[in-house]
Amino acid sequence: MNTVGVAPASDSSSKGVRPLLGSIRSEFASATQTLSGNSEKVAGVQRKFGALVSVTERFADLLGVVSGIFAARNLYEVLHLGRHLQYPFHIVAAVAILFGLLFVYMMDWDGGYQRGNSLLRIRETERILRASMKASLLVFPITFLAGHLFSRWLLALAILIVPLFLVAEKQLFWLCMRWMHATGRGVENVLIYGAGFTGRKVFSALARSPKLGLNPVAVVDDNAGLTGELVFEHSYSRQRSVSIIHGPITKQMIADCGAHVLIVAIPSLPYERLSEVSAEAAAAGARMAFVPRLSFSSEATTNCAEVDGLLISELGQSPSPPAYEFAKRVFDFLSSIVLLLVALPLGLIIAVLVGLDSSGPILFSQLRIGRGGKPFRLYKFRSMYADVPEYAVHPHQAEDPRITPVGRILRRSSLDELPQLINVLKGEMSLVGPRPEMSFIVERYTADQRLRLLVTPGITGLWQLSADRAFLIHENILYDLYYIRHRNFFMDVAILLHTVAFAIRGI
Repeated sequence: MNTVGVAPASDSSSKGVRPLLGSIRSEFASATQTLSGNSEKVAGVQRKFGALVSVTERFADLLGVVSGIFAARNLYEVLHLGRHLQYPFHIVAAVAILFGLLFVYMMDWDGGYQRGNSLLRIRETERILRASMKASLLVFPITFLAGHLFSRWLLALAILIVPLFLVAEKQLFWLCMRWMHATGRGVENVLIYGAGFTGRKVFSALARSPKLGLNPVAVVDDNAGLTGELVFEHSYSRQRSVSIIHGPITKQMIADCGAHVLIVAIPSLPYERLSEVSAEAAAAGARMAFVPRLSFSSEATTNCAEVDGLLISELGQSPSPPAYEFAKRVFDFLSSIVLLLVALPLGLIIAVLVGLDSSGPILFSQLRIGRGGKPFRLYKFRSMYADVPEYAVHPHQAEDPRITPVGRILRRSSLDELPQLINVLKGEMSLVGPRPEMSFIVERYTADQRLRLLVTPGITGLWQLSADRAFLIHENILYDLYYIRHRNFFMDVAILLHTVAFAIRGI
């Protein structure tokens, strides 16, 4: 075994590791101080609201599945597929309800109804895809035993349409939750102590997880130089933010912010200072939670197990199952062939426009570092003038004079990366994975950053879906490490679906 660390235990996720929000919630019980009657009442109301949300979400998922199956039945009839069998309403309703109940059970078993969302809500979509597939595999053999003959075309349409309905239903549910919180229903105000990396991550996680009912109203830090700065939500776009207030934490500050919960997001805070903050929270009648000090640098390289209330973490690589690697490669190979054929007319148009826009080659190629440190040539449609040095600093602004007029359109729509499907076909890249870096950047990698080389680089990934895509790739290692730790086939599909939605929004 490699180096082993011990940290306070938390509830486990489907792989034995709870996300950050889960560890925060687990600390509420152990770190709660004597509360005022008003605070207890607020907490009680919030718990009841959370239970109502849990039941409502399950019912909404059931309706989403039933609606999706009926939509598949209607589409089947419109398209006149196969033998075009007729299905009585009660038969379709019975199968839809059975499928819906199985889906809800699978989601519950997989932790899909836990109160916190994960990074960029990708895991939520991943669970929908996985639960839908498991439920389909159970319902499919049942249709063979049923007295009524079911068209395989109808079943195939249901497998495709139901997840889309569920993703849309989850988005609507999420928007409803945010609206209810905006009106003050089922929400507790949270004050975050610490404006460093951990504090910003806590704010972003709370802002992305409306089911928690924890509304971050401000971030406090003892560094006066940070006062007035904004902390942003790391979502598709930086839509929500709060200001940093100069500390220290006091009873009056907590009361002025109307906070019911204080989260200490400084893992290295000395025990004496933590005791002082705890006393101020108790005096203000607020519950206190804290992010515990972890004994490892990144969850992306740990395997964890709970032993008698302790979370034992083993440092080391996180190998992926051979079946996943094989399925991923087959999916990449077939998808790249189909996409290259479909995009061929568009690619020819782009090639003509690039050639007419400025002199120089149509394609731009550059040496990048792939899996295991192996170099390869990455292809793009040229979006900058030909006299720009091959390894010049990446443009940060669309108005950069090095970018051609057509190049601005290509970069904004990401169509300049279309030729990278050739890299995917060759096996040098994948559709989903960390972005490949240039060799001189890889040479300066830290130990954490070198973990990116454990997996095949990709065209799209978590970093591209975040607001932090405006900054350098290797400075936002969190997204890649999260992917490396949790990657699976359904997560890859979820990232691709979010990428399509991201592109449609034109961000």
